[in-house]
Amino acid sequence: MKIAAAQLSCTPADIPANVRQLVALTAQARSQGAELIVFPELALTGYELEALAADPTLRTTPDDPRLDALRSNGIAAVVNCAVPTDGPLPAIGTYVFDAHGDLLTTYLKQHLYDNEQGVFTPGDQDGRFTLNGLRFALATCFDNHFPDLTARSAADGCDVHLASSLYGTGNGVHERATLYPSIAKDTNLHVVLANHVGPSGPWTGCGGAALWAPDGTLLAEADGHTTTVAVADIP
Repeated sequence: MKIAAAQLSCTPADIPANVRQLVALTAQARSQGAELIVFPELALTGYELEALAADPTLRTTPDDPRLDALRSNGIAAVVNCAVPTDGPLPAIGTYVFDAHGDLLTTYLKQHLYDNEQGVFTPGDQDGRFTLNGLRFALATCFDNHFPDLTARSAADGCDVHLASSLYGTGNGVHERATLYPSIAKDTNLHVVLANHVGPSGPWTGCGGAALWAPDGTLLAEADGHTTTVAVADIP
């Protein structure tokens, strides 16, 4: 199964503009034979916490008509965005749609980074889904820094760990390059990282969307400046 890890520079707080970018990236991934594409953290809005806190219209449900073009693109998609909850605060959530646009699962980020607390509410359930005979685990950015979360994925019989993240230039470059191969080796899972490239809120994404084999070998990697996808075959 070929999987694509996407990276893009989001238009701040503009869901229609970002959906157009995501649709273009899915077409690029599909042209390379990918059956699943993974997008970065808060890919529908960028990491625009002030706007997300102030504007409820930037929250999306799985049946939001603004996602119609993305859901009907003929490829399974892992889409991270601000999602409504039963409480006053949204969550940083991941919707997984199959190639027909049907919702496979929803995952809510469990470990909120410092500046996310007070803006979002954390989830309390692990994210799992099965597609084309593979079992997938979901994590969002800071989640990946908690070994108990990734260990549960391995113990639960997962094959692939999917990370929707935002790693910036500076220290983020080193974190991105070292953390994800380590997760692969420690859990014996394939690892897929989608990342931002260019400005996103207070950060500048370093790109480098990538896929690693269970021994930590790099399978494919995007550059540090282009909106694009990295694609690799996961057996």
